[in-house]
Amino acid sequence: MLKGTHILVTGASSGIGRAVTLLLAHEEVNLHLVGRDAETLSELARQARSWGAQTQLYPLDLLGEDALRAFAESFTAPLGALIHSAGVVTLGTLKDAQIEDFDAQYRLNVRAPYLLTQLLLGRLEQAQGQVVFINSGAGLNAHAGWGQYAATKHALRAVADSLRAEVAGSGVRVVSVYPGRTATPMQRSVHEQEGRAYEPNALIQPADVAAVVKGALELPPTASVTDVTVRPPG
Repeated sequence: MLKGTHILVTGASSGIGRAVTLLLAHEEVNLHLVGRDAETLSELARQARSWGAQTQLYPLDLLGEDALRAFAESFTAPLGALIHSAGVVTLGTLKDAQIEDFDAQYRLNVRAPYLLTQLLLGRLEQAQGQVVFINSGAGLNAHAGWGQYAATKHALRAVADSLRAEVAGSGVRVVSVYPGRTATPMQRSVHEQEGRAYEPNALIQPADVAAVVKGALELPPTASVTDVTVRPPG
């Protein structure tokens, strides 16, 4: 039962983060929603509240370290789950890609979740909570043109794996979810970068990934999911 659990979701205003938020709202949890767009977060919170969830909103740029540290210091709830869903992708070959794009992807895809987990680990240990990293199929296999993004997602996998070993025996569980191409605004951007038509109905739906996350969170403490790959059928 998740009812009453305090759950923090980054990237909550869009894509998989939004789908996770809406699915968990039906469980009457306490949602702590992090995103850059205050208006979009407010709209999402109104919907979540109508389904019985309690919500706290944090319009926050995860790249602002001082703000992130201040947020973590002020967060006092026993944290039952921390779900990292924020991310960014820019495609390009090693020959032509801009190093500034690599830096931006590293900061949001790796450094921000690493730091936020570090800052909130005490709260997670207090509640014997769970950490969910929304990774990517690129975190398992790298393809041409995806080197920068895949490198950050491989790094995120390493963060999750090492954290899992470090908290073993504490009651804290760590899961990485590796979705394939999912119908999100990020994937629309990827298709634009690839020069391909975007057909969301042919892709994994965000609600599908959200269902996987919810299933992992609902497992009893006698079991844990460590890695889940989500692929379209066929």
